[in-house]
Amino acid sequence: MMADSGPAATRHPALVLVTTVLGSSLAFIDGSVVNVALAALQRDLGAGVSDLQWIVNGYMLTLGALLLLGGAMGDRLGRRRVFMAGVWVFAISSVACALAPSPLLLILARAVQGIGAALLVPNSLAILSSAFPRERRGRAIGTWSGFAAMTSAGGPVLGGWLVDTLSWRAAFWINVPIAAVVLVLAMVAVRESRDNGAHGRMDWPGAVLAVGGLGLISWALIALGEADGHPPVIAGAAALGIGLLALFLRIEARCAAPLLPPTLLRVRAFAAANLLTLLLYGALGAAIFLYPLSLIRLHGYTATEAGAAFLPFPVVLFVLSRWSGALLDRYGPRPPLVIGPAIAALGLGLLAWPVTGTPYWSTFLPGVLVLGVGMGVCIPPLTTVVMIAVDDRYAGVASAVNNAASRVAGLLAVAAVGPLLVAVFAAGLEPALQPLDLSAPVLAALLADPAALTDLRPPTLAGDRATAVVDAARDALVTAFRVSLAASAVLALMSSAVSAWAFRAGPVSPGE
Repeated sequence: MMADSGPAATRHPALVLVTTVLGSSLAFIDGSVVNVALAALQRDLGAGVSDLQWIVNGYMLTLGALLLLGGAMGDRLGRRRVFMAGVWVFAISSVACALAPSPLLLILARAVQGIGAALLVPNSLAILSSAFPRERRGRAIGTWSGFAAMTSAGGPVLGGWLVDTLSWRAAFWINVPIAAVVLVLAMVAVRESRDNGAHGRMDWPGAVLAVGGLGLISWALIALGEADGHPPVIAGAAALGIGLLALFLRIEARCAAPLLPPTLLRVRAFAAANLLTLLLYGALGAAIFLYPLSLIRLHGYTATEAGAAFLPFPVVLFVLSRWSGALLDRYGPRPPLVIGPAIAALGLGLLAWPVTGTPYWSTFLPGVLVLGVGMGVCIPPLTTVVMIAVDDRYAGVASAVNNAASRVAGLLAVAAVGPLLVAVFAAGLEPALQPLDLSAPVLAALLADPAALTDLRPPTLAGDRATAVVDAARDALVTAFRVSLAASAVLALMSSAVSAWAFRAGPVSPGE
C-alpha cells in the first residue's frame, strides 16, 4: 500500500503531469540529442567510431542497468525524494559533460548522467501513477508517453540547432535551467509516495552484476568493429558478461528484496510487454543512432537539418498518443501491439531505401512519417499494459523494469550496429577499391583499418586518387547503412510477432 499520497491526496494533478514530463524529458532528450552531435564530437575531440559508440552507450549502460535500482529506491525511500536526487545528479553531470576536454572524460560524465536518469525516470512514471486513479491513469500515461517520445525524438532538432549555432557543449548546458524548473515544481506540486510494504536490504549486489554484465557485453560488441580487437579477449568478455547476468538472475530469485521480482516475470502480459519493448526499442535505438549520422556523413546535412529531418516523427507520435492511449480499453492489447510494430518496421524499411542525392520530401519523409505512425499506435498502449498488468505496490519496479528494457535494448542495439556497419562497409570497400589501380601497399593499408574511412576524410593520396577513394568509401557506406537499417526493421517485425503470439483479446487485469 502507498503512503499518504494516493490519487485523492493529489491536489495538483496537472502540475504533477508537467513535472514528470519535464523531468523525464531531461533523460529522454539527452538520450537522443547526442546523436546529431556525433560528427562534431568526432571532429572537435578526435573521437573514433568506438569512442562515439561509448559516448552514447556510457549513458545508456548506467541508465539501463540502474533503472531497477532507481525504481526500488523510490518505492522504499520516497518517489519524490529519489526523483529530485536524480535531477540534481543529472544537472551536475551535464555541467561536467559540457566542460569535458577529451572523449574519455565525456564518456565518464555521460555515465554519471545515466545514474541521475536512472533515479528520475522510473520515479517520474511512478509519481504519475500514484497521482491519478486507475480509470484516468491510461490517458495520463498516454500523455506522458507521447511527450516523452516527442522530447526523445525532438531532442535532435534542438541539439542540431545548438551544435550549428553555438557548440556541442551547449546541448549539455541547456539541461541546467530545465533541471532548476523541475526541482521547483517537484517541491510545490508533488506529494511523497512510497511502498510501505517494502522490506529487506537494497539489492546492491544485483545492481553491480547488472552494470558489470551489460558493460562487458557492450564492450565486446563494440570491440568487434575495431581493427585491433583480439578475438579471444572479446569472446572472454562476452562470456563473462553473460555469466554475470545469469548470476544476477540467480540472485534475484533468492534475494529478499530483489530489483527484479521473479513474481513480475510470471505475469504473462508484463513479461510479453517487456520482450516486445526489448525488440521494438532495439530497432528504434539503432535507427536513431544511424539516421542522423547518415544524413550528415552521406547526404551533406548540417546538424540542424539532420535534427529537423526527424521532426515529423515526434509530431506524429504526439498527435496519435492521446488517441492510441484509449485503444487498449476499447480493443485490448493485441491489435495495437501487433499492428503498430508492423507499421514501424515498414517505416524503417523505407528509411533504408534512399541513396545519396535524393530529395528529402520524396525519400526520407515517408519513412519518418510511417515510423511515427507505427510507434504512435503502440507506445502508449504498451506503457499502459506494463503499468496495469501488476499490482499498484509494484508501480515503481514495473516502471523501472520497462524503462530498463527499453534502455538496455538501445544499449545493445547501438553496440551491435557498429560492428555490423563496419563489417558490411569493409565487405563492400574492397571490391569498390580494386578498380582504382592503387598500389598493393596503399590498398593493404586502407583495408587494414576500414573503420578509419567511415568519416569519409580523404586519405593521404594525391588529388584525383584521394577523391576516388572517398567516393568508393561513400558507396560502401551507403550499403552499410542500408543493411543496418534493414536489420532494425527485422527487429520491429519480430516484436509484432511476439505480440501476436503472447496477447489475447480483451482487457488486461493485474497479475494476468
